[in-house]
Amino acid sequence: MQQRKHILPTIVVAQFCCTSLWFASNGVIGELVANFQLGNSALGNLTSAVQFGFISGTLIFALLTITDRFSPSKVFFVSALLGALFNFSMLWPHNSLTSLLIFRYFTGFFLAGIYPVGMKIAADYFDKGLGKSLGFLVGALVVGTAFPHLLKGWGEAVAWESVIKTTSGLAVFGGLSLFLFVPNGPFRKPSQKVDLKAFFKVFRQTDFRAAAFGYFGHMWELYTFWAFVPILLATYTDLHQAKVPIAIWSFVIIALGGPACVLGGYISQKMGVRNTAGTALFLSGCCCLLVPLAFLLPYPSLFLLFLCFWGMVVIADSPLFSTLVAQNAEPQLKGTALTIVNCIGFAITIVSIQFIVYLQTLTASNGLYLLLAIGPLFGLISLFNKR
Repeated sequence: MQQRKHILPTIVVAQFCCTSLWFASNGVIGELVANFQLGNSALGNLTSAVQFGFISGTLIFALLTITDRFSPSKVFFVSALLGALFNFSMLWPHNSLTSLLIFRYFTGFFLAGIYPVGMKIAADYFDKGLGKSLGFLVGALVVGTAFPHLLKGWGEAVAWESVIKTTSGLAVFGGLSLFLFVPNGPFRKPSQKVDLKAFFKVFRQTDFRAAAFGYFGHMWELYTFWAFVPILLATYTDLHQAKVPIAIWSFVIIALGGPACVLGGYISQKMGVRNTAGTALFLSGCCCLLVPLAFLLPYPSLFLLFLCFWGMVVIADSPLFSTLVAQNAEPQLKGTALTIVNCIGFAITIVSIQFIVYLQTLTASNGLYLLLAIGPLFGLISLFNKR
């Protein structure tokens, strides 16, 4: 029992340290453009490269059932080292857009051995109270996601090379910490062989499908909202001639999702995981529908309060869906199931983001954000419709 006390804090710290690699290029995109003569589309291309790398990695990890066949702590450690290496490669003085895209792709690829594997490790240790445990883990990811906006808000106070070195160093530290202090959990049931049918096998169970499809609906909204938070703020400031520090408030709005994940985990212990996830998904769906009205609010403080609330409920259900996925998967395929669901979920985020970007070329109406509500609606139907 004494050993268990340090397990969750170690996993959370390791998860935060390693997922800081995810948006490292976003935090220094201006310097990358200036130093390597990149075009205006560099931000979108480099971000998409990480996402595609993550999707590719989760697909391969799932097909080969790597997380269930090998020690998750070792998989996490090796992935952290390789992810840090490719992240550090952005400092190569002869980089071009092509080389940077390659480095970011492989950084994303090895993040597939970090984010879902961290959840798998938690599931191996915490059979009961898993929702609370994953709340801390996803909360760490959320704060890491928001961190580049904070760096941007600081302006030139931090050299871009230092940002890359720091995130790479954090990843090595996180991977090593988990490897040294978090052995295989008591609830781990390893798989002995490659199961190429596992990708389809996990979806045979009704409760698993309900949890997975609920997560997919949640992902349709989540990353698009995160990506467009600065644009939402800029649009409002233009409409009302308001003065809002966009970078700092982008950090605050997204980072508030971290404590929201933790709070949701505690609430789920009383309300139940499914009901708590459904409530958060319903509230975030309502926010999607209220966006056009929010732009009419005459006071910036009210608009910021609305976005802060949205930033909390949009992510609070994420660890709860992962909990439902882990609880309803076959024990020997738990890691593979989490990886598969992550793979499909992140693929959906790319479709959603590109869909909204395309619509922006057709209309300047803020009503287009109403389409984000498609995700929560689909998720709620999937979550509570047993058929």
